[in-house]
Amino acid sequence: MTSDSYPSRKSLVLVVGAGASKEVNLPVGDELKYAIAASLAFRVEHGWSVVGGDPRIVEGFRQLVRQPDNRQGDINPYLQAAALIRDAMPQAQSIDNFIDSHRSDSRVAECGKLAIGCCILKAERASPLYVDRSNIYNKIRFADVADTWFNRFFQLIAQSCQRDEVADRLRKIAVISFNYDRCLEHFLHGALQNYYSMSPDQATTTLRSLDMFHPYGTVGSLPWTDPSLGVDYGGELYSQHIGSFVRRIRTFAEGTDETGSDIVAIRSTLRSAERVAFLGFAFHRLNLELLFGAKQEEAAAHDGLVYATALGLSDTDAKLINRDLAYQGGYRPENIHLYRELTASQLFNEHSRGLDLQ
Repeated sequence: MTSDSYPSRKSLVLVVGAGASKEVNLPVGDELKYAIAASLAFRVEHGWSVVGGDPRIVEGFRQLVRQPDNRQGDINPYLQAAALIRDAMPQAQSIDNFIDSHRSDSRVAECGKLAIGCCILKAERASPLYVDRSNIYNKIRFADVADTWFNRFFQLIAQSCQRDEVADRLRKIAVISFNYDRCLEHFLHGALQNYYSMSPDQATTTLRSLDMFHPYGTVGSLPWTDPSLGVDYGGELYSQHIGSFVRRIRTFAEGTDETGSDIVAIRSTLRSAERVAFLGFAFHRLNLELLFGAKQEEAAAHDGLVYATALGLSDTDAKLINRDLAYQGGYRPENIHLYRELTASQLFNEHSRGLDLQ
Protein backbone atom coordinates (compact mmCIF):
# COMPACT_ATOMS: atom_id res chain seq x y z
CA MET A 1 0.00 0.00 0.00
CA THR A 2 2.99 2.28 -0.31
CA SER A 3 2.75 4.83 -3.08
CA ASP A 4 5.61 5.65 -5.44
CA SER A 5 5.87 9.29 -4.42
CA TYR A 6 5.80 10.83 -0.98
CA PRO A 7 4.21 14.17 -0.13
CA SER A 8 6.62 16.59 1.49
CA ARG A 9 4.79 16.53 4.81
CA LYS A 10 2.37 14.05 6.36
CA SER A 11 -0.24 15.30 8.77
CA LEU A 12 0.00 12.15 10.89
CA VAL A 13 2.41 9.22 11.04
CA LEU A 14 1.61 6.18 13.17
CA VAL A 15 4.49 4.06 14.47
CA VAL A 16 2.93 0.78 15.48
CA GLY A 17 4.42 -1.81 17.82
CA ALA A 18 3.27 -5.15 19.21
CA GLY A 19 1.39 -3.53 22.08
CA ALA A 20 -1.04 -2.01 19.58
CA SER A 21 -2.02 -5.38 18.11
CA LYS A 22 -2.55 -6.69 21.63
CA GLU A 23 -5.90 -4.85 21.56
CA VAL A 24 -7.12 -7.52 19.12
CA ASN A 25 -5.42 -10.36 21.03
CA LEU A 26 -2.18 -10.73 19.08
CA PRO A 27 0.72 -11.95 21.26
CA VAL A 28 3.37 -9.59 22.63
CA GLY A 29 6.80 -10.12 24.16
CA ASP A 30 6.97 -13.26 26.26
CA GLU A 31 3.65 -14.50 24.87
CA LEU A 32 5.12 -14.73 21.38
CA LYS A 33 8.38 -16.23 22.64
CA TYR A 34 6.63 -19.06 24.45
CA ALA A 35 4.19 -19.64 21.60
CA ILE A 36 7.21 -20.05 19.31
CA ALA A 37 8.89 -22.42 21.78
CA ALA A 38 5.73 -24.56 21.89
CA SER A 39 5.48 -24.59 18.10
CA LEU A 40 9.05 -25.96 17.92
CA ALA A 41 8.63 -28.66 20.58
CA PHE A 42 9.45 -31.49 18.17
CA ARG A 43 10.69 -34.94 19.04
CA VAL A 44 11.63 -37.87 16.83
CA GLU A 45 10.02 -41.22 17.51
CA HIS A 46 10.93 -44.62 16.07
CA GLY A 47 13.96 -43.02 14.42
CA TRP A 48 12.01 -41.17 11.72
CA SER A 49 8.60 -39.87 12.85
CA VAL A 50 8.53 -36.19 13.91
CA VAL A 51 5.82 -35.49 16.47
CA GLY A 52 4.88 -32.54 18.68
CA GLY A 53 5.10 -28.87 17.81
CA ASP A 54 3.41 -27.35 14.78
CA PRO A 55 3.29 -29.80 11.83
CA ARG A 56 3.14 -26.89 9.37
CA ILE A 57 6.69 -25.99 10.36
CA VAL A 58 7.92 -29.54 9.70
CA GLU A 59 6.27 -29.37 6.28
CA GLY A 60 8.09 -26.06 5.82
CA PHE A 61 11.39 -27.80 6.58
CA ARG A 62 10.59 -30.43 3.97
CA GLN A 63 9.85 -27.75 1.41
CA LEU A 64 13.10 -25.93 2.22
CA VAL A 65 15.26 -29.03 1.75
CA ARG A 66 13.71 -29.53 -1.67
CA GLN A 67 15.19 -26.22 -2.82
CA PRO A 68 17.88 -26.63 -5.52
CA ASP A 69 20.62 -25.06 -3.37
CA ASN A 70 19.92 -27.23 -0.31
CA ARG A 71 22.21 -29.86 1.14
CA GLN A 72 21.09 -33.51 0.70
CA GLY A 73 17.41 -33.03 1.55
CA ASP A 74 17.87 -33.79 5.25
CA ILE A 75 15.58 -31.96 7.71
CA ASN A 76 17.63 -32.94 10.78
CA PRO A 77 19.70 -29.71 10.72
CA TYR A 78 16.41 -27.78 10.85
CA LEU A 79 15.19 -29.91 13.75
CA GLN A 80 18.44 -29.10 15.55
CA ALA A 81 17.90 -25.39 14.87
CA ALA A 82 14.35 -25.75 16.21
CA ALA A 83 15.64 -27.31 19.43
CA LEU A 84 18.20 -24.52 19.81
CA ILE A 85 15.53 -21.81 19.45
CA ARG A 86 13.03 -23.61 21.68
CA ASP A 87 15.49 -24.09 24.54
CA ALA A 88 16.81 -20.51 24.33
CA MET A 89 13.50 -18.66 24.33
CA PRO A 90 13.37 -18.20 28.15
CA GLN A 91 16.72 -16.39 27.92
CA ALA A 92 16.03 -14.35 24.80
CA GLN A 93 14.80 -10.77 24.89
CA SER A 94 12.77 -11.64 21.78
CA ILE A 95 12.82 -14.07 18.87
CA ASP A 96 14.14 -11.24 16.68
CA ASN A 97 17.09 -10.71 19.01
CA PHE A 98 17.83 -14.43 19.05
CA ILE A 99 17.81 -14.72 15.24
CA ASP A 100 20.07 -11.68 15.03
CA SER A 101 22.49 -13.25 17.53
CA HIS A 102 22.74 -16.28 15.18
CA ARG A 103 22.77 -14.34 11.92
CA SER A 104 25.54 -16.55 10.50
CA ASP A 105 23.29 -19.64 10.69
CA SER A 106 20.73 -19.53 7.89
CA ARG A 107 18.82 -22.50 9.32
CA VAL A 108 18.17 -20.67 12.60
CA ALA A 109 16.82 -17.71 10.62
CA GLU A 110 14.64 -19.87 8.37
CA CYS A 111 13.33 -21.95 11.27
CA GLY A 112 12.67 -18.87 13.39
CA LYS A 113 10.85 -17.11 10.56
CA LEU A 114 8.65 -20.14 9.91
CA ALA A 115 7.78 -20.30 13.61
CA ILE A 116 7.02 -16.57 13.74
CA GLY A 117 4.78 -16.84 10.72
CA CYS A 118 2.83 -19.87 11.90
CA CYS A 119 2.30 -18.35 15.35
CA ILE A 120 1.15 -15.01 13.92
CA LEU A 121 -1.27 -16.65 11.46
CA LYS A 122 -2.68 -18.73 14.32
CA ALA A 123 -3.09 -15.58 16.43
CA GLU A 124 -4.76 -13.71 13.55
CA ARG A 125 -7.24 -16.55 13.26
CA ALA A 126 -8.06 -16.29 16.98
CA SER A 127 -8.47 -12.51 16.91
CA PRO A 128 -11.84 -10.71 16.72
CA LEU A 129 -10.82 -9.39 13.29
CA TYR A 130 -10.86 -12.86 11.74
CA VAL A 131 -13.42 -13.52 9.00
CA ASP A 132 -14.57 -17.03 8.15
CA ARG A 133 -14.43 -17.06 4.34
CA SER A 134 -16.62 -20.17 4.04
CA ASN A 135 -19.57 -17.78 3.69
CA ILE A 136 -19.12 -14.88 1.26
CA TYR A 137 -21.42 -12.70 3.37
CA ASN A 138 -19.26 -12.92 6.49
CA LYS A 139 -17.33 -9.81 7.47
CA ILE A 140 -15.46 -8.34 10.44
CA ARG A 141 -17.64 -8.10 13.55
CA PHE A 142 -17.15 -4.38 14.00
CA ALA A 143 -19.10 -4.28 17.26
CA ASP A 144 -16.42 -6.57 18.77
CA VAL A 145 -13.63 -4.09 18.00
CA ALA A 146 -15.52 -0.83 18.59
CA ASP A 147 -13.36 0.08 21.61
CA THR A 148 -10.00 -0.60 19.95
CA TRP A 149 -7.61 1.94 18.46
CA PHE A 150 -8.32 0.46 15.02
CA ASN A 151 -11.85 1.80 15.22
CA ARG A 152 -10.75 5.11 16.76
CA PHE A 153 -8.27 5.58 13.92
CA PHE A 154 -10.91 4.83 11.30
CA GLN A 155 -13.20 7.37 12.91
CA LEU A 156 -10.48 10.00 12.39
CA ILE A 157 -10.23 9.00 8.74
CA ALA A 158 -14.00 9.07 8.18
CA GLN A 159 -14.75 12.23 10.16
CA SER A 160 -16.46 14.75 7.81
CA CYS A 161 -15.09 12.74 4.89
CA GLN A 162 -17.20 11.75 1.89
CA ARG A 163 -16.53 8.53 0.04
CA ASP A 164 -14.79 10.24 -2.88
CA GLU A 165 -12.54 12.14 -0.43
CA VAL A 166 -11.17 9.11 1.42
CA ALA A 167 -8.14 8.63 -0.84
CA ASP A 168 -7.07 12.24 -0.28
CA ARG A 169 -7.55 11.82 3.47
CA LEU A 170 -5.34 8.71 3.44
CA ARG A 171 -2.60 10.60 1.60
CA LYS A 172 -2.19 12.71 4.72
CA ILE A 173 -1.21 9.63 6.72
CA ALA A 174 1.64 7.14 6.87
CA VAL A 175 1.95 4.00 8.98
CA ILE A 176 5.22 2.39 10.06
CA SER A 177 4.39 -1.01 11.53
CA PHE A 178 7.03 -3.08 13.30
CA ASN A 179 4.57 -5.97 13.52
CA TYR A 180 4.55 -9.08 11.37
CA ASP A 181 0.75 -9.24 11.45
CA ARG A 182 -1.59 -7.58 8.94
CA CYS A 183 -4.23 -6.44 11.43
CA LEU A 184 -4.45 -2.82 10.32
CA GLU A 185 -4.51 -3.48 6.58
CA HIS A 186 -7.13 -6.18 7.02
CA PHE A 187 -9.25 -3.98 9.27
CA LEU A 188 -9.11 -0.93 6.99
CA HIS A 189 -9.98 -2.99 3.91
CA GLY A 190 -13.09 -4.34 5.65
CA ALA A 191 -13.95 -1.03 7.30
CA LEU A 192 -14.03 0.87 4.00
CA GLN A 193 -16.40 -1.71 2.52
CA ASN A 194 -18.68 -1.68 5.56
CA TYR A 195 -18.78 2.10 6.19
CA TYR A 196 -18.69 3.46 2.64
CA SER A 197 -20.33 0.52 0.86
CA MET A 198 -17.26 0.04 -1.29
CA SER A 199 -16.64 -3.13 -3.26
CA PRO A 200 -13.49 -5.10 -2.35
CA ASP A 201 -11.76 -3.76 -5.47
CA GLN A 202 -12.74 -0.18 -4.64
CA ALA A 203 -11.38 -0.60 -1.10
CA THR A 204 -8.14 -2.02 -2.49
CA THR A 205 -7.73 0.92 -4.88
CA THR A 206 -8.50 3.44 -2.12
CA LEU A 207 -5.97 1.92 0.28
CA ARG A 208 -3.18 2.38 -2.26
CA SER A 209 -3.25 6.04 -1.19
CA LEU A 210 -2.01 5.09 2.28
CA ASP A 211 1.77 4.90 2.67
CA MET A 212 2.38 1.86 4.85
CA PHE A 213 5.79 0.46 5.76
CA HIS A 214 6.73 -2.82 7.44
CA PRO A 215 10.49 -2.51 8.04
CA TYR A 216 10.69 -6.12 9.29
CA GLY A 217 8.23 -7.50 6.78
CA THR A 218 5.01 -9.43 7.37
CA VAL A 219 3.79 -13.01 7.32
CA GLY A 220 2.68 -12.39 3.74
CA SER A 221 0.68 -10.19 1.46
CA LEU A 222 -3.08 -10.32 1.85
CA PRO A 223 -4.90 -11.86 -1.14
CA TRP A 224 -6.35 -8.55 -2.28
CA THR A 225 -2.82 -7.17 -2.77
CA ASP A 226 -1.28 -10.36 -4.21
CA PRO A 227 -3.88 -12.80 -5.61
CA SER A 228 -1.25 -15.38 -6.62
CA LEU A 229 0.77 -15.70 -3.38
CA GLY A 230 -1.41 -13.84 -0.89
CA VAL A 231 -2.10 -15.44 2.50
CA ASP A 232 -5.51 -14.64 3.95
CA TYR A 233 -5.76 -13.06 7.38
CA GLY A 234 -5.50 -16.00 9.76
CA GLY A 235 -5.21 -18.29 6.75
CA GLU A 236 -3.36 -21.52 6.16
CA LEU A 237 0.28 -21.77 5.16
CA TYR A 238 0.53 -23.88 2.01
CA SER A 239 3.64 -25.34 0.43
CA GLN A 240 3.68 -22.81 -2.41
CA HIS A 241 3.99 -20.02 0.15
CA ILE A 242 7.07 -21.33 2.00
CA GLY A 243 9.81 -19.62 -0.02
CA SER A 244 8.16 -16.20 -0.17
CA PHE A 245 7.00 -16.62 3.42
CA VAL A 246 10.57 -16.91 4.73
CA ARG A 247 11.79 -14.05 2.54
CA ARG A 248 9.03 -11.67 3.70
CA ILE A 249 10.10 -11.74 7.35
CA ARG A 250 13.27 -9.73 7.95
CA THR A 251 15.83 -9.81 10.72
CA PHE A 252 17.21 -6.68 12.41
CA ALA A 253 20.12 -6.61 9.98
CA GLU A 254 17.85 -7.01 6.94
CA GLY A 255 15.44 -4.34 8.20
CA THR A 256 18.18 -1.74 8.56
CA ASP A 257 19.82 -2.47 5.19
CA GLU A 258 19.28 0.74 3.23
CA THR A 259 19.67 -1.11 -0.09
CA GLY A 260 16.95 -3.66 0.62
CA SER A 261 14.38 -1.88 2.78
CA ASP A 262 12.28 1.27 2.97
CA ILE A 263 14.50 2.83 5.62
CA VAL A 264 15.32 5.97 3.62
CA ALA A 265 11.63 6.66 2.89
CA ILE A 266 10.71 5.88 6.50
CA ARG A 267 13.19 8.42 7.90
CA SER A 268 12.19 11.06 5.38
CA THR A 269 8.50 10.56 6.15
CA LEU A 270 9.07 10.77 9.91
CA ARG A 271 11.27 13.85 9.87
CA SER A 272 8.79 15.89 7.87
CA ALA A 273 5.62 14.76 9.70
CA GLU A 274 3.52 17.31 11.54
CA ARG A 275 2.53 14.74 14.19
CA VAL A 276 3.75 11.26 15.12
CA ALA A 277 1.86 8.80 17.32
CA PHE A 278 3.76 5.83 18.76
CA LEU A 279 1.27 3.06 19.59
CA GLY A 280 2.34 0.06 21.65
CA PHE A 281 5.93 0.68 20.62
CA ALA A 282 8.66 -0.52 22.99
CA PHE A 283 11.34 2.01 21.92
CA HIS A 284 14.10 -0.61 21.59
CA ARG A 285 17.40 1.04 20.65
CA LEU A 286 17.76 -0.84 17.37
CA ASN A 287 14.28 0.22 16.30
CA LEU A 288 14.94 3.85 17.21
CA GLU A 289 18.11 3.72 15.13
CA LEU A 290 16.12 2.30 12.23
CA LEU A 291 13.68 5.21 12.49
CA PHE A 292 16.10 8.05 13.11
CA GLY A 293 19.63 6.90 12.33
CA ALA A 294 22.62 6.19 14.55
CA LYS A 295 22.37 7.52 18.09
CA GLN A 296 25.59 9.52 17.89
CA GLU A 297 24.12 11.63 15.09
CA GLU A 298 22.16 14.40 16.79
CA ALA A 299 19.19 15.34 14.63
CA ALA A 300 18.34 18.91 13.70
CA ALA A 301 15.45 20.26 15.78
CA HIS A 302 12.03 20.58 14.16
CA ASP A 303 8.45 21.37 15.20
CA GLY A 304 6.89 17.91 14.92
CA LEU A 305 4.59 16.82 17.75
CA VAL A 306 4.93 13.39 19.39
CA TYR A 307 2.21 11.44 21.17
CA ALA A 308 3.26 8.07 22.56
CA THR A 309 1.94 5.26 24.72
CA ALA A 310 4.44 3.88 27.21
CA LEU A 311 2.20 1.57 29.21
CA GLY A 312 4.13 -0.27 31.90
CA LEU A 313 7.42 1.56 31.44
CA SER A 314 9.27 2.77 34.50
CA ASP A 315 9.71 6.45 35.19
CA THR A 316 13.45 6.07 34.57
CA ASP A 317 12.95 4.45 31.16
CA ALA A 318 10.33 7.05 30.21
CA LYS A 319 12.84 9.83 30.88
CA LEU A 320 15.46 8.07 28.74
CA ILE A 321 12.97 7.64 25.90
CA ASN A 322 12.11 11.34 26.05
CA ARG A 323 15.80 12.10 25.80
CA ASP A 324 16.31 9.73 22.86
CA LEU A 325 13.34 11.17 20.95
CA ALA A 326 14.69 14.68 21.44
CA TYR A 327 18.27 13.77 20.54
CA GLN A 328 17.78 11.24 17.73
CA GLY A 329 14.44 12.43 16.41
CA GLY A 330 15.08 16.15 16.74
CA TYR A 331 11.80 16.74 18.59
CA ARG A 332 11.64 19.63 20.99
CA PRO A 333 11.23 18.28 24.55
CA GLU A 334 8.09 20.35 25.09
CA ASN A 335 6.52 18.69 22.01
CA ILE A 336 6.97 15.14 23.31
CA HIS A 337 3.95 13.72 25.14
CA LEU A 338 4.67 10.30 26.62
CA TYR A 339 1.84 8.56 28.47
CA ARG A 340 2.68 5.68 30.79
CA GLU A 341 -0.96 5.09 31.75
CA LEU A 342 -2.68 5.01 28.33
CA THR A 343 -3.35 2.21 25.87
CA ALA A 344 -3.42 2.97 22.14
CA SER A 345 -7.21 3.31 22.08
CA GLN A 346 -7.12 5.56 25.15
CA LEU A 347 -4.53 7.77 23.46
CA PHE A 348 -6.93 8.34 20.56
CA ASN A 349 -9.71 9.14 23.03
CA GLU A 350 -7.52 11.54 25.01
CA HIS A 351 -6.20 13.36 21.94
CA SER A 352 -9.03 13.16 19.43
CA ARG A 353 -8.60 16.85 18.61
CA GLY A 354 -4.82 16.78 18.60
CA LEU A 355 -4.81 13.88 16.11
CA ASP A 356 -7.63 15.29 13.97
CA LEU A 357 -7.07 14.90 10.21
CA GLN A 358 -9.39 17.68 8.97
